[in-house]
Amino acid sequence: MWKWEAEGQAKAVVVLLHSAFEHHQWYAWLIEKLRTEGYTIVMGDLPGHGKNSKYGKIHDEAIEEYTEFIKKLMQNALLYELPVFIIGHGLGGTLAINFLKKNNVECAGLILTSPWLSLRKTTNLLTNAMTSLGSLAPNKKMTLKFDKHMLTRNQDGYEELDDSVPYHSNVTVGWYKDIHNLMKNIISEQEGSLTVPILLICSKQDKITEPSIGRKWLFNQKSTEIQYKEWPYSYHNLFHDNEREEVYLYCKDFMNNVIRSLGYIIK
Repeated sequence: MWKWEAEGQAKAVVVLLHSAFEHHQWYAWLIEKLRTEGYTIVMGDLPGHGKNSKYGKIHDEAIEEYTEFIKKLMQNALLYELPVFIIGHGLGGTLAINFLKKNNVECAGLILTSPWLSLRKTTNLLTNAMTSLGSLAPNKKMTLKFDKHMLTRNQDGYEELDDSVPYHSNVTVGWYKDIHNLMKNIISEQEGSLTVPILLICSKQDKITEPSIGRKWLFNQKSTEIQYKEWPYSYHNLFHDNEREEVYLYCKDFMNNVIRSLGYIIK
């Protein structure tokens, strides 16, 4: 877990959750933008991710491991006694939704970018065996066949993803089944709806997730403050693509408006 203190007086805290197969160093650009705008950031690598994970590892982490990790991030963020926002990208967004549904915590607002609620990209294994997924050995290896070229069309953004930690989407059948069921339960509202302010940002050219499912889910929530924005040309990783400055401005304006509504003065 890491903390980056805001420049000057902090006005809020951001808990930042990366997606599957990523790690915190990919978000250096966003962290610096937030920090210079007066936000303190609390972030860490999800369990099984980052340099502390085994290179070439098959992801088999339990959802409960992710949830406990998010709980620790939130506990540390709340120690600042400032409004706390969660920014969740990809699987990180899905895990954030699940966490807020099941935990009564003080969260000023939720920002989701390309959340995993329905995956476009799957393997032939899934296509042929989805109906019998439960009968497959949970520890059987499979790959989602994601690659970095599916994440951004921006060369600078792509270079930010080029580091010493291998990027792979090797998972167990049990891991995928749990994530698939989590997405299914969220969009079917089996765990109830959210009431916190929500900003959902998607990309029309997303090669991993289906944005229309996220949009439908969003407008079924009970929050009195909901915003939806869809970029027509961006790929999945919005904070690494050509429009990331505009994406960031949407996020900043959303957080500033929520902070004002809580009675804080924004300069």
